[in-house]
Amino acid sequence: MLSSLDRKLLRDLRSHWGQAIAISLVIASGVATFVNSQTTLRSLESTRAAFYERYRFAEVFAGAKRAPDSLETRLAEIPGVARIETRIVEGVNVDVPGLDEPVLGQLISVPDTRRPLLNQLYLRRGRWLTPGSDDEVLASEKFADANHLRAGDKLSAVINGRLKELRVVGIVLSPEYVFQVKPGDIVPDAKHYGVMWMNEEALSLAFDMEGAFNDVSAELLRGANVDEVIFRMDELLDPYGGRGAYGRKDQISHMLLESDINGLKSTGLIAPTIFMAVAAFLFNVVLTRMLSLQREQIAALKAFGYNNWDVAWHFMKFVLLITLVGSVIGTLGGSLLAGFFTEMLARVYQYPELFIRVRWPLVALAISVAAGAAMLGAAGAIWRAVRVPPAEAMRPEPPANFKPTILERLGIGRALPNIARMVLRQVERQRFKTCVSVLAVGLSVGIIVVGQFMQDAIDYVLEMQYFRMQLYDIQVSTVEPLSTDVQYELASIPGVLQVEPMRSVPARVRFGSRYRRVAVQALPEDVSLLQLIDKHQATWQPPPSGLVVSKMLAESLRFEVGDVVRIEVLEGKRPTLELPVLALLDDLAGLNVYASLDDMNRLLREAPRASGAYLRVDKTKQQDIYRALKEIPAVAGVNVKDHALDSFREVVAKNLSSMKAINLTFAVIIALGVVYNGARIALSERSRELATLRVIGFTRREISAILLGELGLITMLALPLGMGIGWCFAYFLATFLAHEEAFRFPFVIERATYGLAVTVVLAASVLSALFVRRKLDHLDLIAVLKSRE
Repeated sequence: MLSSLDRKLLRDLRSHWGQAIAISLVIASGVATFVNSQTTLRSLESTRAAFYERYRFAEVFAGAKRAPDSLETRLAEIPGVARIETRIVEGVNVDVPGLDEPVLGQLISVPDTRRPLLNQLYLRRGRWLTPGSDDEVLASEKFADANHLRAGDKLSAVINGRLKELRVVGIVLSPEYVFQVKPGDIVPDAKHYGVMWMNEEALSLAFDMEGAFNDVSAELLRGANVDEVIFRMDELLDPYGGRGAYGRKDQISHMLLESDINGLKSTGLIAPTIFMAVAAFLFNVVLTRMLSLQREQIAALKAFGYNNWDVAWHFMKFVLLITLVGSVIGTLGGSLLAGFFTEMLARVYQYPELFIRVRWPLVALAISVAAGAAMLGAAGAIWRAVRVPPAEAMRPEPPANFKPTILERLGIGRALPNIARMVLRQVERQRFKTCVSVLAVGLSVGIIVVGQFMQDAIDYVLEMQYFRMQLYDIQVSTVEPLSTDVQYELASIPGVLQVEPMRSVPARVRFGSRYRRVAVQALPEDVSLLQLIDKHQATWQPPPSGLVVSKMLAESLRFEVGDVVRIEVLEGKRPTLELPVLALLDDLAGLNVYASLDDMNRLLREAPRASGAYLRVDKTKQQDIYRALKEIPAVAGVNVKDHALDSFREVVAKNLSSMKAINLTFAVIIALGVVYNGARIALSERSRELATLRVIGFTRREISAILLGELGLITMLALPLGMGIGWCFAYFLATFLAHEEAFRFPFVIERATYGLAVTVVLAASVLSALFVRRKLDHLDLIAVLKSRE
């Protein structure tokens, strides 16, 4: 049976239902964003860990030109190595039926008589390879789905200069290619880049690799020193054209996954913190006014024997009940958002399954934080009310201290209409409440700005990467470095308008004891199809006797302009070069090193050679150019800029548009919650005053202007503050993400972003004002004037 205080609690909720709903929605938003971000983060981490463990993802990787199988025993004897797997990995051009443009493929060998020990495959559909078959392959799932390939379908590949028909017998997933991205791209392009697995015997015969391997993976013992294993592995592989060993942290798929997870860790707590702070503020202002109106009731309760704790707990239950409703809604909403984010992740990642489940400890933590924030916001108001002695509480509160505003003291007030002066007096009289209201509305503006900032940054990257930096249409890579005369063969293809050779030299860049594996990009000094542009739009040219290096690489290895770095070349005669750093390029993606093509060939003591070329082509003849490139045996890969651009838009734009809609929804909830509660409280506080004005002759429009003018002033003050808050949030986010090696968000906020934020918040404020205006139109003048203040 309900007690008398509980029945009073239900009456209070019924009389303040609008404000209670607004606050509960703000709390729900905070809980939802927390549950969603933390569920997605934990699910990504647990899914990755489970996939890596079950399918034995290696911890160290290395490549070589050609190493004998007998070296495997010595590699396995390296201290700290638990298991070694050697294999053959080769890039090929693939011809997919119904697809005119070339497809870059990666062929990886698997043992004929057993399953791989490391980097094992999950068979999604079809069957395993038949031992001894030389035309069967297993295809990665994203590649197969993008090209509508099923088990039994056929495709062709140029293997070591010979066209061979292959048959897909199974669709698989690999922990090595969870994030399947083409070399040189920053987002997946599953349609034009595929990974396939083939029997080891067939692949070794096709590439003349009998009794040899060119790739090795290692699993380490617990506590093993990764750097020591890498050093020993390099020592053994160097005589056989070793391309440099590297740990899991530098493996491209893992590195991109880690970047996404780190981004979630940094951004997942910002929105919940904002929502909880706003909820605490709303509870404070609502309870302050409600308790002010119930001073006599509180005094009566104390007179009937209820102590301070009983009364305080009664009002705290009002707070906790609203918090509980908001938390339940938020938990359900967060679960739905987590499922939605799962679908977004499934478009990019390749996992057998994503372990998305709501973890109840996270829900309990979210509810506890929400309850703590609500109680913290309400505690001051409740304490001020219950500590008032009953005799004093029976008397009305003393009137506010009325005095001229600053403008009136300066003599400007006389120039203002009476209504404007009333508004300014009310705002100045309640300075603290006004400041907090301005801050709360400003936060809703900031949320929209920081959410839209991501879209602005992506648009800027698209513009810089694909329209200002990459001025070519097609990038061609060759199997081995060839004479630069290859440019004339490419230029002879009908439809090719311009060709510029380039050379990609695999190397270790070393400074002191630190080093990183990168590809030095050697370009003609007068290169025009690839512009070296940093995120500030400064342009550089390949220097004749030095290097232009990514600022991120310089920070990683801790060198500066003017320092001399060591370039340990990992191909050909493998010379070691000492070159000065002439400029740092503050670019947007990757760890890049640029040099002059002529200078690099001279330093390598080789005739003019190139490993690829940039092509500008006639778009009307692009299909003919694709067919011509497929017939050139020396061509190992073809990257089409338009395909990379389409893939970027397909993957990133869809996800960002969904996230933007979510951000807008949450921002509207904050704006509605703050402005609506502020308007209702202002109406409650000033109802007697407004009714008096109506009685003495003020029109409804005039009293509406008094009440809504205060709300409008708060909103107008909040807009520039909110834009500043959004700028700070975006700057913080860009600064954090600027340290990611794979992809760096530039700090770019377009004017349209501020315009969108202002428009949305103004619309939410107008909607709140219309609700309150409706209440104002139905104001019962007689009842209000009879009430006792």
